[in-house]
Parts: sequence; structure tokens; C-alpha cells
Amino acid sequence: MTLHKAPRVTLPALYTILDPEQISSRSPESVLGELLQGGAKMIQLRAKAMSSRDFIQLAQKARELTIPFNCKLIVNDRIDIALGSAADGVHLGQEDLPLQVGRKLLGDRVIGVSTHSLEQAKEAEANGADYIGFGPLFGTATKDTGYTARGLEMLAQIRAAVAIPIVAIGGINEANIQSVWQAGADSAAMISDILKAKEVAAKVSAILAAAEVQWRS
Repeated sequence: MTLHKAPRVTLPALYTILDPEQISSRSPESVLGELLQGGAKMIQLRAKAMSSRDFIQLAQKARELTIPFNCKLIVNDRIDIALGSAADGVHLGQEDLPLQVGRKLLGDRVIGVSTHSLEQAKEAEANGADYIGFGPLFGTATKDTGYTARGLEMLAQIRAAVAIPIVAIGGINEANIQSVWQAGADSAAMISDILKAKEVAAKVSAILAAAEVQWRS
């Protein structure tokens, strides 16, 4: 029998992702401000098309803005950017540096790992991930993952198999997020449904209000 340690990280019900490629002509800083005003408590910076110089500048500014709101800052893929911006942690994909290497470089900071199967989820937990991302749950229009939609049933199977927190991702919106939490996700990652909203702060606030109802019921 495997003995699970208590999770080291508590995730908020909503895991927001700021991707400059998804915000049209608005500045990343202004959208970040709206996410924070809406109540976001964990924001991941994803900037795959941005130069390293621009990415570190954005990450450093994000760190400056998130601290007063007690919001955790996670950097997608780039351990160097996470270190250079004093971010709270990094999120690694299956093709990024191995988790064990990331742990050596980041020490006690948060490390999340993208997973797409039961086997990958178990491996991430065994290797010391603080949380896993799981998806694409319903498919996604913001990223070519190379994977088909995983669905709520597989999410429930992952929930039964691992003790660390789960962030579900892929095609999640305000209409289906309740079903994601109910299937066992600790947190739901949303990108386009939030970033393309006319009022980003209001959208975040509405989702967090729905989360309060979900966890009370």
C-alpha cells in the first residue's frame, strides 16, 4: 500500500493563465491587473512566442504586481524565468526539463507537471510534483497539445489514483466548470473564456463566487 504525504500546496479553485497571444491588443500588464482585481490567487504566465528578454521583463513586472494581492505566480516551462523573476514556481510539460532536474534548481518552490494519462499522473506524484495539470479535458483552442479530449470520467480516475492536487485544463468555461470540480479537480484552469471576456475582473469574480457555492454544497 502506498502512503501518500499530505499535499504541500493548496490550490485555489480557479487557476488563471495569462498568455499574451490570447489577449488581442491589450497589454499583458493591464490584463494581469484585471485578473488580480477579480480575485485570482494563482496566475501562470505562458509566453511561448515571446523572447527571453521580453518574458523576463513581463515576469518581473508580474511578480511586482502579484505580491500585494497575495497571489502566487507560476511560470510556464521556463525555470530560468521563474528564478530570475522570483516567481513562486514553475509548471513543466512532458517535453520540458525532467521534474528531478527542476527540483534541484528550484528547491522548495512549487513545481507542477502537465499530465495526459493515469500513468503520467502517478509518475509525477511519485517524482515529487506539488500538483499535476490534467488534460486536455474537453479539448482546447489555445494550444495544440497533440492529445484528444480526456473527459470527466478519466479525471475522476486520476482523482482516485493520486493524492496531490489536480488542475484540470482544456476547454473549461463558466458553463462547465462546476462539472470539473465535481469530477474531482481541486482547481480548473481557464484561458480563453476569461482572457476574451469583455470584463475580465467581473468574469473572474463570477467564477470564484460559483466556486464558493460548489465547495459549500
